Amino acid sequence: MLGPCLPSPLTELRDDRVEPHGVRLVLKRDDLVHPEVPGNKWRKLKHNLVAARGQGHTRLLTFGGAYSNHVRAVAAAGRHLGFATVGVIRGEEHEPLNDSLAYATSRGMTLTYLDRTTYRHKTEPAVLTRLLDEFGPGYVVPEGGANALGVRGCAELTGELDDAFDVICCAVGTGATLAGIAAGARQALGFAVLKGARHLADEVRRLQCAAFGAATANWTVDHDFHFGGYAKSTAELDAFAADFEARHGIALDRVYEAKMMAGLLTRIAEGTFPPGTTVLAVLA
Repeated sequence: MLGPCLPSPLTELRDDRVEPHGVRLVLKRDDLVHPEVPGNKWRKLKHNLVAARGQGHTRLLTFGGAYSNHVRAVAAAGRHLGFATVGVIRGEEHEPLNDSLAYATSRGMTLTYLDRTTYRHKTEPAVLTRLLDEFGPGYVVPEGGANALGVRGCAELTGELDDAFDVICCAVGTGATLAGIAAGARQALGFAVLKGARHLADEVRRLQCAAFGAATANWTVDHDFHFGGYAKSTAELDAFAADFEARHGIALDRVYEAKMMAGLLTRIAEGTFPPGTTVLAVLA
């Protein structure tokens, strides 16, 4: 069975790049929620899985890129909870499979591929109907778990906090985590991991309206720390992540967490946060 460890623990980060600026920085270790379905992946899937079971589905169909952590999480959750899983992957098939897709297939997921043009239309009825006709009836989990149910799951994170945090930070891929966190935060700051993703602001507002009936105005998206784009890295980012692990014993995922933490520490050093600010960074 899938048994997440909640609430995820808080760890105060002692770092000489932070303390001179009078900022208190705490990590929310959502990466420790479950070894195969960590953090925001679990939160975004939780209510979708309940809905799938309630509607009598035995199969999950979802979407993602070749390095999607979401696809991995759906495969693992399906294996634990008895759902068949289908991953619809953006782009062409490449052999051998990368580590992410090999992991998904090891958990029983069937993979299929859509060219990038068709993938952009993946939510349209004609594309979905063809996929469900081919693979059988199933519950469609959107890319990244980004729907109203996923946002509501992410919103539960703030209910686990006893302390009052001035700002809550997270990495942003689809916008669902930021949309949920902002619903219960004083202020939320997301760090985009995609290059040129100016559409994310509209997506966060859309998701908040779908989940809660209205959008909030207490969040922003920082676009300056994508390090080349989704699932891409640079020597600078690799060096930052290696140094962070050496200092704190925490290995940061290069796709999301390392980018957020590099951005956050840069903004702290620049004086973005006034002295006395308490910041919570969500590792997921």
